[in-house]
Order: sequence, then C-alpha cells, then structure tokens
Amino acid sequence: MADNSPMYDERPWGSFTVLDDQPTFKVKRIEVLPGRRLSYQQHSKRSEHWFIVSGTAKVTLNGTDVIVESGSAVDIPVETAHRVQNPSSSERLVFIETQTGTYFGEDDIVRLEDDFGRA
Repeated sequence: MADNSPMYDERPWGSFTVLDDQPTFKVKRIEVLPGRRLSYQQHSKRSEHWFIVSGTAKVTLNGTDVIVESGSAVDIPVETAHRVQNPSSSERLVFIETQTGTYFGEDDIVRLEDDFGRA
C-alpha cells in the first residue's frame, strides 16, 4: 500500500507541505515567515504557478519585482529567475505552488542568490 500522506518540511524561511506528487505535476502548500524570502532561483525542467491564499507576496521575476495580493496568482515559466518574499512584519504568507514539467526533484534548483548560504 502506497503512503499518500502529505510530506512536510521545515526550511529557514518557513515550511512546505507536498499535497500531491505525480509524474507530470507536483502541488505544494508553502508558508513563508514574516520578513523572510526563498532563494533567487531558476529551473530547467519545470514551470510553476503560485496562487496566494493568505498574505501578500513580493515576487521577483527576472529582476523585476511585483506585489501579488491574496486571491491572485503568478506564473513562472521554465528558466525564469524567480524569488518570493514575505514583506509583512507580522503575518505569514501562504501560497499554493503547482509545478508542471518533466522533473520535480530538488536538484533542478539553480540558486542564484540565497540568504542562508545555499547558493
């Protein structure tokens, strides 16, 4: 019998839970702590779609910053340099990330900048 329970992982910037992991897509619930941000990164084998469900996101796409409010979404094509930041000083940012493509492993992350020494 397969284990279909969600996979939870804590990171220095917050946490994520894998809600679904299939051969052609992966879905995560991501929480970003106040004032924190993920690494500035890109992927060669997947695109991402982020739907903000709580809080406000500051999203950087190829060097351009945009503010994405709760109830809105942003698309990140393959090879696009991207980062998400929680600009709030008190509220968590929560968004649903849907990855589509041919491979979803963590080794498809090229970190261009990182606040936690992982670049």
